[in-house]
Amino acid sequence: MAANPNIAIDGPAGSGKSTVALMVAKELGFLYVDTGAMYRAVTLKALREGIDLNDWEAVERVAASASIELIPGGNSMLRVLLNGEDVTQEIRSPEISRCVSLVARVPEVRNRLVELQRSMACRGGVVMEGRDIGTVVLPDAQVKIFLTASPGERARRRREELVKNGANVDQRQVEEEIHARDKIDTQRDTAPLKPAMDAEIIDSSTIPAEQVVKMILARVSARRQSL
Repeated sequence: MAANPNIAIDGPAGSGKSTVALMVAKELGFLYVDTGAMYRAVTLKALREGIDLNDWEAVERVAASASIELIPGGNSMLRVLLNGEDVTQEIRSPEISRCVSLVARVPEVRNRLVELQRSMACRGGVVMEGRDIGTVVLPDAQVKIFLTASPGERARRRREELVKNGANVDQRQVEEEIHARDKIDTQRDTAPLKPAMDAEIIDSSTIPAEQVVKMILARVSARRQSL
């Protein structure tokens, strides 16, 4: 058993995973790993190279040639390096958000990134968030959370994030994109989005992030006391 537990936080787009996972990691002094950023980096590389995202072999080659590093930055945020280039802001663009699920469905892409993700968690003390952490990446994680929210609330949060980053999008457009991403993520053959059998499901539609963090920390505390 690792000295510190690994915490898996899964959920759909706009559920608040990144915000909550970052806050939990900061409270515990754990390493925060945003697996979605890794898929976004591969997506960015594929788009830059003009790859057809429906050509799985081509997407696999892009992933195989991508060097991705997650480096703690200021304010506990992660810097994402793609082949040495800081792409932290670029991977959050609306275009990447629309396309990332197409890349994430490719089995060999997932296999390569899952290997990297597991290596980050091998010593424990990691808060890892994504869509298949509790079911595939870290099935033995000591604490598993599935964070969700209503579609309307998730779209509102996502639009707020995009506007903050300078994108001009309306609510209806974001709702349609989230619906499309949900469909791809939940229906893909490889590692579909779903709660782990032993995950605690938290609906954050009307709960502030700070309260969700307290709920997760309480679960971590209880888990530590049971060891």
